[in-house]
Amino acid sequence: MIWSNGNLRWMFQFGFLCVMSLGLASSVSGSLSFEIHHRFSDQVKTVLGGHGLPEMGSLDYYKALVHRDRGRRLTSNNNQTTISFAQGNSTEEISFLHYANVTIGTPAQWFLVALDTGSDLFWLPCNCNSTCVRSMETDQGERIKLNIYNPSISTSSSKVSCNSTLCALRNRCISPLSDCPYRIRYLSPGSRSTGVLVEDVIHMSTEEGEARDARITFGCSETQLGLFQEAAVNGIMGLAMADIAVPNMLVKAGVASDSFSMCFGPNGKGTISFGDKGSSDQLETPLGGTISPLFYDVRITKFKVGKVTVETKFSAIFDSGTAVTWLLEPYYTALTTNFHLSVPDRRLPADVDSPFEFCYIITSTSDEEKLPSISFVMKGGAAYNIFSPILVFDTSDGSFQVYCLAVLKQDKADFNIIGRSFLLLLFQSTTSYDTF
Repeated sequence: MIWSNGNLRWMFQFGFLCVMSLGLASSVSGSLSFEIHHRFSDQVKTVLGGHGLPEMGSLDYYKALVHRDRGRRLTSNNNQTTISFAQGNSTEEISFLHYANVTIGTPAQWFLVALDTGSDLFWLPCNCNSTCVRSMETDQGERIKLNIYNPSISTSSSKVSCNSTLCALRNRCISPLSDCPYRIRYLSPGSRSTGVLVEDVIHMSTEEGEARDARITFGCSETQLGLFQEAAVNGIMGLAMADIAVPNMLVKAGVASDSFSMCFGPNGKGTISFGDKGSSDQLETPLGGTISPLFYDVRITKFKVGKVTVETKFSAIFDSGTAVTWLLEPYYTALTTNFHLSVPDRRLPADVDSPFEFCYIITSTSDEEKLPSISFVMKGGAAYNIFSPILVFDTSDGSFQVYCLAVLKQDKADFNIIGRSFLLLLFQSTTSYDTF
């Protein structure tokens, strides 16, 4: 999810793509981890039910993914200790964002928090009225209550004043001792969260059950508008490169070392680990920092589609909160046209209701092995191979199946985004950066 530097490394690993980001320098060792599941995966439907949710892999499913994207903002060292959230590694995804079960405060309350490398602030619904999403319906018609953070109930909660170094809106404060306000806007029309900053405890633990709690600063969101009224969003954990982002605060608290990894696999499964340093045989490319010093953007020097190599130079953001890949012109046309010219199957008629431009009908002779491969060559020469650039689903009437190239033309922003569908690879990537 995009709003308003260093190195990217990757290695081959069976089953998952891991995106790792290194933060503040620290001598602390250890890692924090939890699993990530897609909202519409069988694991999540078992817990939350699938009432009213599009079938995973269907046309409606991918249409919903793209609808949400259109308005958006923007292998571990075996010696490391794995640390997870206190509630364990089980997670679910809500509204197409990967979610983790996070516990905050004293007494501890759980929240289904979206994980977003495209923003920096962690915020929870707090002291809000009708704008907060408070429940979710299961297949059986039961409603699961979602918690709302209340700083007056948590005995470990404290306010953040305007004289804090983390208070970005000091110019709106009446005095240095006033409560620090915050306001964060997303690319979704009218989507924003506003409130005040607070400090409280985030509960973590080792595999052996040893508590590893840390005090962090986050947003007490009194108002959530736009996207957050349409979906059951119970908070967002920004993971971008900023002092107020959770990874950096965990480092400062001495809970984790200066890194984290995110891994995405098929069927909505994945993991995230704070303090994960990866392995020494990973390749690397520098982060660009040309789009924003907060984002995980890389420099692409060329890309390959099948046997065709396109010499070009552009930057792109890796964003866990965007469902598919969005490319500006002329990169969009160069990639999609060369893909189309190498596809043997018949293209879907243009009048079929699909968010994707390049879709093809699956027949008895269709073979994914015959489709052109796609890879991005990064600055430094290392290749980023896309495991599967297509999405497969049934048509609305169920008469046949189609597959589509999971790339859309970027016309809502002035930057390229490598979305989650292109992160479903068989290798691990690692991002690191220096703090000045």
